[in-house]
Amino acid sequence: MNLIDLVENNEQHPVYRELESSNLARHYDFLFSIINSAIGIQRPFISTAVVKALNFHAIVGLYESAGKYRAGEVQVGGFMPVPHYKVDSLMNDCINQINWQWQIMNPIDLAAWALWRINWIHPFENGNGRTSRAVCYFILCVRAGNLLPGENVLPELLRRERDEYVRALRHADSHHGDVTPLTNLLNTLLNEQLP
Repeated sequence: MNLIDLVENNEQHPVYRELESSNLARHYDFLFSIINSAIGIQRPFISTAVVKALNFHAIVGLYESAGKYRAGEVQVGGFMPVPHYKVDSLMNDCINQINWQWQIMNPIDLAAWALWRINWIHPFENGNGRTSRAVCYFILCVRAGNLLPGENVLPELLRRERDEYVRALRHADSHHGDVTPLTNLLNTLLNEQLP
């Protein structure tokens, strides 16, 4: 049994919120450690295992499915992500595409595409946004060759601008993966983050 069951699916319960906050700190510690490792070896190593680990750190203790691809169908607002049986192959394709485009695409375009694509696949029962924002930030930092400076980091700025972020994701959903609004949002928020 996990905390979400014990608080009767109430994500606003103070104990749930406290564990969620603790998880976020560990999630960022793990994210920063893999960014530094990739920079240290001068090679990106984004993989399905890393993506699953990012999700695990985000929701462990809250949900039984932490770090595991979802086993059933979900609905996100009015959006129906892909059927669960397609998640594994689509995530493999997504990671392969990120790695293949690593040196070819502009880093902000690649980060925006990865952010959208992981959200579109919606591979996990919970924590998809946190996981995709972490992958996005991984791409940007590793391509820059260092952790990006600034007090408020991009994943948190995206959470703050949730309405615009969701609109940009939905635009890409309905326009065959056109991530232009998402790229514009990333540019704006990076300009805010960077001193």
